[in-house]
Amino acid sequence: MTLIADILLVGGALGAGLYCFVLSRRLARFNDLETGVGGAVAVLSAQVDDLTNTLTAAQGVASSSSNSLIELTQRADTVARRLELLVASMHDLPDETAKPVETAKPDEPAADAASAEPDVEPEPAAEPEPKTAEIRTLEPAGAAEEAEPAAQEAAVPMFRRGGA
Repeated sequence: MTLIADILLVGGALGAGLYCFVLSRRLARFNDLETGVGGAVAVLSAQVDDLTNTLTAAQGVASSSSNSLIELTQRADTVARRLELLVASMHDLPDETAKPVETAKPDEPAADAASAEPDVEPEPAAEPEPKTAEIRTLEPAGAAEEAEPAAQEAAVPMFRRGGA
């Protein structure tokens, strides 16, 4: 009986040794840097490093672009203020499109001056007054009783028009 147990024990040990051998070969192929997962991990690690460097460079470029845009915006604001001042000062200049008034020369006869049409200086067009919109508000019906008795008749049950 012990002989059979020893044979089974040696067989089990040989099976476990064979299993460990096969397993070690598979792990070696799995961790191979050229074809296995180890290679994929190494490639991904290198790509992560490259992306980190690219991201750092992109942040630097974005920061410098942002600073440049801020400077350009400030310059544009300054130029806009100067242009507004120039346009405002243009309103003070005389209108060059109006014809100058011609006066009669003293050596011309009076009959010629009377027969000629008098030069009439065109009157500048009056600027229209700005139109203001009439704002009407809605007030509660209770306020209508205090305000105007005539308006109470035209009041809507819940609200009335006010500001008329």
